Amino acid sequence: MEGIIGFFQFISGLGVSVMMPIVLTILGCILGAGFGKSLRAGLTVGVGFIGLNLVINSLLGTTLSPAVQTMVNNFGLSLTVVDVGWPAAAAIAMGSTVGIIIIPLGLLVNIVMLLTNTTQTVDVDIWDYWHFAFTGALLAIVTNNIAFGIVAAVLNMIIIMVLGDYTAPLVEESLGMPGVSLPHGFTTAYAPIAMVFNWVFDKIPGVRDININTDTLQKKFGVFGEPILLGTVIGIVIGCLAYWNPTDVQGSITAILSLGVSLGAVLVLIPKMAALLMEGLLPISDAASKFVESRFQNRGKIYIGLDSAVGVGHPVTLAISFVLVPLCIFLAVILPGNKVLPFADLAVIPWMFVLITPIVRNNGFRGIFIGIIVLIVGLYIATDLSPLITQAAANVQFDMGGAAAISSICDGANPLTWLIVRIGSLANGIGLVAIAAVAIALAVWNRTRIIKEAAELHASTEEE
Repeated sequence: MEGIIGFFQFISGLGVSVMMPIVLTILGCILGAGFGKSLRAGLTVGVGFIGLNLVINSLLGTTLSPAVQTMVNNFGLSLTVVDVGWPAAAAIAMGSTVGIIIIPLGLLVNIVMLLTNTTQTVDVDIWDYWHFAFTGALLAIVTNNIAFGIVAAVLNMIIIMVLGDYTAPLVEESLGMPGVSLPHGFTTAYAPIAMVFNWVFDKIPGVRDININTDTLQKKFGVFGEPILLGTVIGIVIGCLAYWNPTDVQGSITAILSLGVSLGAVLVLIPKMAALLMEGLLPISDAASKFVESRFQNRGKIYIGLDSAVGVGHPVTLAISFVLVPLCIFLAVILPGNKVLPFADLAVIPWMFVLITPIVRNNGFRGIFIGIIVLIVGLYIATDLSPLITQAAANVQFDMGGAAAISSICDGANPLTWLIVRIGSLANGIGLVAIAAVAIALAVWNRTRIIKEAAELHASTEEE
């Protein structure tokens, strides 16, 4: 068993750009796509992830985050809980007891769900199983029970897999990614919230007719409504708040314009990298569909589960995020009771909106409104979970850099993680039983939906 766990830890430790080509090549061969075709597809996806990481780390990580940190310094902001960012959260999660077994356990859960027809997704994004381990590690601390933590991680995955299936058609429609689902522990947790608010918006006369998206902006403003210019304008505004110094006009203008061009580049380059990812995934997705059709009569579409990074390049998602990044700092300061100073995870705010954008039909007005709500709630969640995250870090000897308390936006502000941890710790396991009942009910409902969809698909195929 230790050898199996060690093997999966080695594979995940290679990083997503190396791990994905290996996993997709093996998966493509199993599905009958052939070695050469599968290898090319896997390498193309790996190159796409390298491109995404270059854009995100070089442009967002080294331009947007420092600008916001400068704003923090300019306004003398000080809060007691440090946002250490998702890499630290992932390291804490994967260093826990739950994290040690999460990859083989997650693969087993995915296989069981596929065999029982409770999911349509083959989740090849095994690195991001750390989100489930994070939830489990926190619950294990609250309950002082490792078994409860493992169960919590599994239940978290089941819920996310169902939501990933349900939102896959929206991913295809809005993001142009056929055959892809996003069972991502952070991104997908916000889908139910977006669904509720979108339903409420549809019921309010006048408000339901407000629609701001890049298509309408381009129609109204022509070239000035295009994503590249939209990103540049937002970057200049943020740059003015961060870098304007009347005693150094030339230096200020240089820094402001550099940030503007960099954020404009983000809105252009990320969609191109996402397109490269899709180019690599299509052969695997097609092979998966043929494999399922030939062997399982009661199956509908099959999806390849990916990291939600493939969807961060949507112009509306990025535009919303650029507006909310500085607003997140403002909210952190004015909210009574909040102790978290957002910093390292400001660059992951776009991940919050990868599924919110399709659910609100690319409506920027609704996206920003929902974004403000989830950021407010998220800051309070991050504050509440901070003692547990700090304890989890201490348990794995994580270097907190001298900070007395730490948290993160990803996954420290995750509403699903918070619900599972807080409800799951009630009444010596009774709360965890309640969550299990919800997860099983969702899985059964998903199975019914999948079988119905498959029957309709086969009926339409026979008619043709």
